[in-house]
Amino acid sequence: MIELIPAIDIIGGKCVRLSQGNYKSKKVYNENPVEVAKEFEYHGIRRLHLVDLDGAASNHIVNYHILEQIA
Repeated sequence: MIELIPAIDIIGGKCVRLSQGNYKSKKVYNENPVEVAKEFEYHGIRRLHLVDLDGAASNHIVNYHILEQIA
């Protein structure tokens, strides 16, 4: 059986999806990543791939407070 691991990409404290990795072309899917993580947990998901895209762009953790709340 395959284990699916959902991803939550975070920019500016919001859940986003980039178009072809382009930071200028992003769509906000939800204002609150913690709520999204809780929804996944409610549906039985036990693992998430969390991506601090602000941190990836600046080479240091930016959204630590959100990552900490989800962990």
